[in-house]
Amino acid sequence: MSFAKWVGGALGWSFGGPIGAIIGLAIGSIIDSSTQGGGFLLGDGNSQQQRRTRQSTSRTQTRTRPQTQSGDFEVSLLILASVVIKADGKQDQSELDFVRNQFVSMYGKERANRAFKLFKSVSKQQIPVRKVCLQIREMMDHSSRLQLLHFLFGIAKADGMVTDDEVSQIYMISGYLGISSRDYASIKAMFYNSSDNAYKILEITKEATDDEVKKAYRKMAKKYHPDKVIHLGKEHQAGAEEKFRQVQKAYEQLQKERKF
Repeated sequence: MSFAKWVGGALGWSFGGPIGAIIGLAIGSIIDSSTQGGGFLLGDGNSQQQRRTRQSTSRTQTRTRPQTQSGDFEVSLLILASVVIKADGKQDQSELDFVRNQFVSMYGKERANRAFKLFKSVSKQQIPVRKVCLQIREMMDHSSRLQLLHFLFGIAKADGMVTDDEVSQIYMISGYLGISSRDYASIKAMFYNSSDNAYKILEITKEATDDEVKKAYRKMAKKYHPDKVIHLGKEHQAGAEEKFRQVQKAYEQLQKERKF
C-alpha cells in the first residue's frame, strides 16, 4: 500500500480542515504527486461514501461529534507534538527519540516509521496552533483530548526537564482544546515531584476530608479509565493505562499519609 493510501485510509474527520491541509502538504513533500495521479493524496485511501459523509458533515452543524478514529488521534498527536518540541526554539534529540519510541510502542515498527516520517515533514511547517486545536476540540471527545495532553507532557519531559517555554505552549494548547485548568493541573502533576502532587492529580486541596479524598479518587478513576478511549484502538491504551495508574498511586499515597 502506498504511503498516501495508508494515511488516507486511517483518517476520519481530520481528512478536512487545517489538519487535513497540514497532512496533505506534509505528504506532498514526501511523495511526488505525479506518481499518485495528481489527486489530493489524503483522499486516495478512502471510499466515496466516506468522502460524501465528511463533506456533508463539514457543511452542516451536528450536535454529536463523529467518533475519533485511531488515525485522527495519530495525526492530531504528531502535529501538536511538533509544536511542543519546537517550543524552546530547538528540537532536542531525546524528545525526537521519545516520539519515535512512543510511535513504535503504539503502532509497531512499520507504522511507526511511516508516522515518524510524516512527523518530521510536519515539524518543518509553521503550524496554525489555534486553528488546529479548535478543529480537535470540535471533533474529538474530551477523554481523547486529555490523552493528547498527557502525551505532550511526556514529550516535554523526555529530556529530563520541562522548560518554561514548553509549559507555556502546552498550557496554551490545553486552553484551545477546551481542557479545564483543573484537568490541566492534574495531568501536569503526573510529570512533577512535589509534596502536593497527589492532591493535584485527584483535583482536590490538602484541606479535603478523607471522605472527599475517596470521592475524588472514584471520580478521577472514572475520568481516566482506559475504557474511555477504547474507541481509539488498543494502540493507544498504554498511555491511558499510565494515567489511570497515576491516579491509583496518588490515592494510595494519601491513604498511607492519612492512615485510612
